[in-house]
Amino acid sequence: MKIAYSSSSSPPLLAVVSSSGSSDLKTSGSLGSRILPATQRSSPLDNLLRCKTMSSNHLRHVESMSLLPSGAGKISQLNAVVLGESIASEENDLVFPSKEFSSQALVSSPQQYMEMHKRSMEDPAGFWGDIASEFYWKQKWGDQVVSENLDVRKGPIQIEWFKGGITNICYNCLDRNVEAGLGDKTAMYWEGNERDVDASLTYSELLQQVCQLANYLKDVGVKKGDAVVIYLPMLVELPIAMLACARIGAVHSVVFAGFSADSLAQRIIDCKPKLILTCNAVKRGPKTINLKAIVDAALDISSKDGVSVDICLTYDNSSATTREDTKWQNGRDVWWQDVVPKYPTSCEVEWVDAEDPLFLLYTSGSTGKPKGVLHTTGGYMVYTATTFKYAFDYKPTDVYWCTADCGWITGHSYVTYGPMLNGATVVVFEGTPNYPDSGRCWEIVDKYKISIFYTAPTLVRSLMRDDDKFVTNHSRKSLRVLGSVGEPINPSAWRWFFNLVGDSRCPISDTWWQTETGGFMITPLPGAWPQKPGSATFPFFGVQPVIVDEKGNEIEGECSGYLCVKGSWPGAFRTLFGDHERYETTYFKPFAGYYFSGDGCSRDKDGYYWLTGRVDDVINVSGHRIGTAEVESALASHPQCAEAAVVGVEHEVKGQGIYAFVTLVEGVPYSEELRKSLIIMVRNQIGAFAAPDRVHWAPGLPKTRSGKIMRRILRKIASRQLEELGDISTLADPSVVDQLIALADV
Repeated sequence: MKIAYSSSSSPPLLAVVSSSGSSDLKTSGSLGSRILPATQRSSPLDNLLRCKTMSSNHLRHVESMSLLPSGAGKISQLNAVVLGESIASEENDLVFPSKEFSSQALVSSPQQYMEMHKRSMEDPAGFWGDIASEFYWKQKWGDQVVSENLDVRKGPIQIEWFKGGITNICYNCLDRNVEAGLGDKTAMYWEGNERDVDASLTYSELLQQVCQLANYLKDVGVKKGDAVVIYLPMLVELPIAMLACARIGAVHSVVFAGFSADSLAQRIIDCKPKLILTCNAVKRGPKTINLKAIVDAALDISSKDGVSVDICLTYDNSSATTREDTKWQNGRDVWWQDVVPKYPTSCEVEWVDAEDPLFLLYTSGSTGKPKGVLHTTGGYMVYTATTFKYAFDYKPTDVYWCTADCGWITGHSYVTYGPMLNGATVVVFEGTPNYPDSGRCWEIVDKYKISIFYTAPTLVRSLMRDDDKFVTNHSRKSLRVLGSVGEPINPSAWRWFFNLVGDSRCPISDTWWQTETGGFMITPLPGAWPQKPGSATFPFFGVQPVIVDEKGNEIEGECSGYLCVKGSWPGAFRTLFGDHERYETTYFKPFAGYYFSGDGCSRDKDGYYWLTGRVDDVINVSGHRIGTAEVESALASHPQCAEAAVVGVEHEVKGQGIYAFVTLVEGVPYSEELRKSLIIMVRNQIGAFAAPDRVHWAPGLPKTRSGKIMRRILRKIASRQLEELGDISTLADPSVVDQLIALADV
């Protein structure tokens, strides 16, 4: 007996093919779930033998998947769910795209993916060279598409793609699309904090506004290679500022407009910008935040450290405050609206080498000093455009919304550059997703007929806490593809997102990548293969992930370990600004010959990758290495748990103990019985060794405004090091910290 797809062009159904060649489709229930009985599935040994007879190629698990889409093995009952016909109910569900979706997908089968991935690994120069040729180059690159050394034992780490190629990413985002006839297409819809405030820009209008700002920057002395700090909320002026810098070859450094004055000053001192762009204030929900006051304080701090900034270009955000209420320093501060609109609406492009810097983005480091991740132009351009296109199965008719802020890498790659390089229509949202109520996201989806929605698991879990009517009161019929970014999404959140938000018909691109990688590394391709709730699935083109043990030995097959990448990819960052030694030490010395992601990862018997969280989020309990994401997922599967965050604390017997912060579903009271029930849930799902030593009730979790949980703060609360909490100004709600401290002994 063998198992095969019922159609050679797409895998919407599972069919059992007997030795006589007859096909027998198994259907369970009226919902249309296809279930293979245990007697008709291979044993773990059969699966292992089949894998061993495959080629030694690192993607042999995908080859075996094309024969065994059922994931044969220990699973006692496997549901093959077809999009639009069933709901995903268990972690071991295989969620297939519908035949209709697959037939129209850019990558429509595992076989097509295999062919493309194989070429990207065996002929990276040809694969990426062909894709790069679709963009505009003033001058084509030299003989080598890629030059690299990722092994510290062989000399300095060095990565170059398309070296010698002359291009400009702003030109490729805007001019190229206008010249292709897309000038009247909407480039951006902007949705303000309040429901009745919105705007839009066509590609032609966006190009004109970018050119006006670029001309102003040139006029005040900003040149190619100069740094410009951007401290703006999600106004259209933020991507405009990024594109204007790129147009003239300046290096932008966007700082999330939620960072404190001290954090902003650190970044100013490090990159020494020629100019800073900000606005006077912003409304986040009902709260007004005076950004200009934060910038003023940061500039005072930096000047005392010897770094002065001559110009502070300030956008007058009249919906948040007035000019009269904005503190002003004559000779330094300039109102955006008073100068920028006076400049011409065309601006010559500064052509740059593919390896010239595009932007600096600072990410937190374990030493406390932010790391200035440096991305260059050509490879980043090609990689972000390609990952956006395939991971979201982008069509020219799509309307795309990524909820991330441009202060983070997601906003760079998948709000600004990736979508616009594809000529996409993008939604930019100034406000918060639960203001004025938890239906705001779906209201926006319906308003703009959004077809691709990309957000963070934290937001998904936050919205799960509220009544489902906030979702179901809105149509959401325009949605076609969903996406997840920022951290591993636990299966229960995945299922809620899939079943309720996507009406069981929208595949979820659960993407794994990092600030350092520039773009997606492991991600589903909608239409290509079945998904498993919570798994990032398989590597993107040109990416060769490996899982290694503590000694750096590659582990084959089903395993857990440290996630590394073998070989470079076009979107990889090139260095840490001003500190190449730290770049090598952090990312390339832990496991020589590989890029070390810092993440833990498991690969199941079918080759699907499951991210288990940062290695420093792995808790070692009595010799058991337990990923925090795994425990959090188990807790979140409890019907009365809305969200959970787990950290490790010192334990005199175990070495480390598990400390769980748990947010309950609205209206559920704290009780000792419930605490025990949560612990039992973990014991049952993972094992007794993973049971939390402590469950700490949490009305909310400390998160940045982008939704990232600040585990550093949770560790300090768990270990009662309250005097070492540090800067909490970037939290969406700093009062959560006091609430958690007050509940420490409850």
